[in-house]
Amino acid sequence: MGWRERVAGWLAPNASTSTHLREAATATVDPDEDQWRRLSGDLGRDLNSVTQDRMQAISAKLWEANNLANRIVELPIAYMLSEGVRLTSPDAEAQTALDAWWGDPINRMDERVPELLRGLSIFGELCLPAFVNELSGRMRFGYLDPALIATVVLDPENPGQPIGVVTKKDRKGIARRFRVILLGPDSDLFTSRTKEIRATFTDGDAFYFRVNNLPGGSRGRSDLLPQADWLDGYDNFLFGELDRAQFLRAFIWHVVMKGATQDQVDAYAKKLATPKPGTTKVTNDSIEWNPLTPSLQSADLSNLARLIRNHALGGATIPEHWFGGGGDVNRAVGAEMAEPTIKMFSMRQRDVKAILETMGRFVLWRKANAAGDQEVDWTKPEFQAEAVFPEMSPKDTTKYATALQQVVTAVGIAVDAGRMTEMTAVRLIATVAGRLGVEINAEDELQDALAEMSARRANDANFNTPPGDPSLDTRIDPASDPATGNPGTGGNGP
Repeated sequence: MGWRERVAGWLAPNASTSTHLREAATATVDPDEDQWRRLSGDLGRDLNSVTQDRMQAISAKLWEANNLANRIVELPIAYMLSEGVRLTSPDAEAQTALDAWWGDPINRMDERVPELLRGLSIFGELCLPAFVNELSGRMRFGYLDPALIATVVLDPENPGQPIGVVTKKDRKGIARRFRVILLGPDSDLFTSRTKEIRATFTDGDAFYFRVNNLPGGSRGRSDLLPQADWLDGYDNFLFGELDRAQFLRAFIWHVVMKGATQDQVDAYAKKLATPKPGTTKVTNDSIEWNPLTPSLQSADLSNLARLIRNHALGGATIPEHWFGGGGDVNRAVGAEMAEPTIKMFSMRQRDVKAILETMGRFVLWRKANAAGDQEVDWTKPEFQAEAVFPEMSPKDTTKYATALQQVVTAVGIAVDAGRMTEMTAVRLIATVAGRLGVEINAEDELQDALAEMSARRANDANFNTPPGDPSLDTRIDPASDPATGNPGTGGNGP
């Protein structure tokens, strides 16, 4: 009987085999398991737990021991944070609170921001438990290693939003449940069903950030995941070439004894000593010494090494000349090749900016709560926090300065000829100025420029009419000499 017939027999009503079926033994793992079903279902957007752990372990090892992997992680950090980063607020009191939190001896943000960004790149996620003083609102944070995370719980109504982090069980069989920090009360952010789930996370609050995740996925992925095999292969290739170089340097002495018997060969071998470099060996015509070196028939593999290296670097959008491979790159080409890399670094900088600003606004929120202000208006200056980064890459201002000069000349001619309005002219100038890092609001700039021009003309008019000394006034009519009493029509009056 085939499997189709057996299945049909099991499902057939009143089948004789139905009397042998028993209810399967079951056990409920979680009493609210039915509430954790995702709206999108389980689409496999995450790596399985074993693969996730292995990815994190491999990525950390690659960063530690692989030159390429280390540079892929460290270069973006250097470009973003080499000159530091700070949080600013337009409100003086809020700025004081941010500075106190930033420089707290536990938080030490100047030291920890590069470290946290390194962990985000290697592991693909950050989990930072927060500890808030309810009286002062002062906040400090810790660090939860991603290897200890068992599950990131998503909002069942919105699978793109993490709401809780569950850790793996410790030696005592205890798993901790952290509620993901969001900027707002749960009553304003979630449905009643989600609020009930959030209420089960009773071990504290934690920031949770991730990168390289897919929509509907719960966990982040390492920046090194796509290149991991190629990075490891490149290392193995170089070690193989190192071994080959050692073999090529090896040689042996081949001693030939012409017409000698085996006994004579054995006797000579016993008293034979390898000659030291620079010594002289004298033999008769029956003995020859010949050095033998290995012939591995190996071609120059530099092109293959470059191919593998560039494949790994290309996956990280890093040009080869950033890693010591010049190729056919000159200064102009090198500058153009760097633009995609800077764009990728800028995208990561936006992620870090959002992370720091979220943490800063949470600090201001908790400070307001401690002061009795439960309502938060994020549009007010006292709740604003902006992360300010240094310029990622110095701009070549020469071409933009030339373009600005040409635009100013062109729009001036167009305005004078009546072919363009002053507002459009200022907007064109503002566009080019933006490439130089100067943001101009065209409407405000034009209004201020006209007001300044009017004030300047008034000052010029006053300057040309010195008060109290009509003899120095160049606008006085020569016929209006004060000595003759003729007031004339110019000057400062009679």
